[in-house]
Amino acid sequence: MHAQRQKIMWSPLLIHLLFIGITLSMLIPFLIVVIISLSDEQSILHHGFRIIPDKFTLLSYTYFLKTPDTILNAYGVTITVAIVGTLTSLILTSTLGYTLSRRDYGLQRVTSFYVFFTMLFNGGLVPFYILMTQVLHLKDTIWALIVPGLLSPFYVLIMKGFMAKIPIEIIESAKMEGASEWRIYAQLILPLSKPALATLGLFILFNFWNEWFNALLFINNEKLVPLQLLLVRALSSLDIITSRPEFLQAGINLDMSQFPKTSAKFAVVVLSAGPMLLVFPFFQRFFVQGLTIGAIKG
Repeated sequence: MHAQRQKIMWSPLLIHLLFIGITLSMLIPFLIVVIISLSDEQSILHHGFRIIPDKFTLLSYTYFLKTPDTILNAYGVTITVAIVGTLTSLILTSTLGYTLSRRDYGLQRVTSFYVFFTMLFNGGLVPFYILMTQVLHLKDTIWALIVPGLLSPFYVLIMKGFMAKIPIEIIESAKMEGASEWRIYAQLILPLSKPALATLGLFILFNFWNEWFNALLFINNEKLVPLQLLLVRALSSLDIITSRPEFLQAGINLDMSQFPKTSAKFAVVVLSAGPMLLVFPFFQRFFVQGLTIGAIKG
């Protein structure tokens, strides 16, 4: 009996230690990124990456914050794309998911197969590029960053699975009261689907925020460069930063040969990922329920 009691007492402790270890394994790399962005370049070269560096400096951020036009413009483009794209995508995803979840929809199986089929095959990069540039004429427009990510078949199927759990009797009773299909969708289905909308909305927001490949393909106008493409350029070649006129004319009294290349890369990472770290906690309470969305009915 005593041995069984000790086993019961040790079990929660081991579980807590396990999750503390997992949490630290995720938190420490992020802290290292922040600390390196604040570290002196010579200290990094001589001692490598350290949790407690020998010398702190804000020099890496000075280049970006004293020449804010480029990065602020990239922030504006990314925020606009993320907000417009997320809201539009949620509307399209929820309407299609609701249609597929209705058992009285005659073409439910055919339409569901059509949506699922697009997860297995796609036209490829060349047809995609021709469609965006020659057919839709979206090259060098902000819509080139929004349209490709508006509808994901995977998210549609998840939304369908969640909405299929809403009792059909609720919809039928609303019909008996004279409510139209659009009113049922807007005033009944959407409020009941808030957990799914919040969870998928966060995933979609992350996708739009982190998107850079479409910008690389379709954007030549510097005013439409999003934040992540600016990050990719900075990480691939710091010459793009040091050769920009606005950086060279910023009036920073420093020899460009001493430019903190390593810490500057991590500073760009912090500047680009920071806003998402502030948004995530507000949606965290939806994640537990969101993990089981569509798990019962699909």
